[in-house]
Amino acid sequence: MNKISSKKVNKNYSIAVITTNWNEIITEKLLSGSIEALTKYGIADENITVVTVDGAYEIALTCNALAKSKKYDGIVALGCVIRGETPHFDFVAGDCSRGITDTMLETGVPIGFGLLTTDTTEQAFARAGGAKGNKGYESAETTLNMITILEQIKG
Repeated sequence: MNKISSKKVNKNYSIAVITTNWNEIITEKLLSGSIEALTKYGIADENITVVTVDGAYEIALTCNALAKSKKYDGIVALGCVIRGETPHFDFVAGDCSRGITDTMLETGVPIGFGLLTTDTTEQAFARAGGAKGNKGYESAETTLNMITILEQIKG
């Protein structure tokens, strides 16, 4: 039986991390978690590119441009959308998610999904280094794991 799973991470992977200015007090914590994970797995600072966009709606286009540049083995997408009184939340979160998925399927570049979609600020803080962990850290780990899995599949 053949088994494909995440293996040792290549320390030479080139990783792009996208973060947002919107809800910056939260996205800064996600970014810190992401950088912590990448560093833990041996990714050198010179192999990490951080791109800051205005808000979550801009993440999908930025992921697409980075993936198509062929400069990056993987991408980590970080953002935070907190539900408000209007349907704006649904459009932003849904379009961002769909755009990221479309980019992965189109380019084959793995993208760790670190977009928090919460009902409250408290829920966001809990997932940005609080009681629920740090989704930025987890998204970076997932990106690295998917790179190694896809490398094995491609042979």
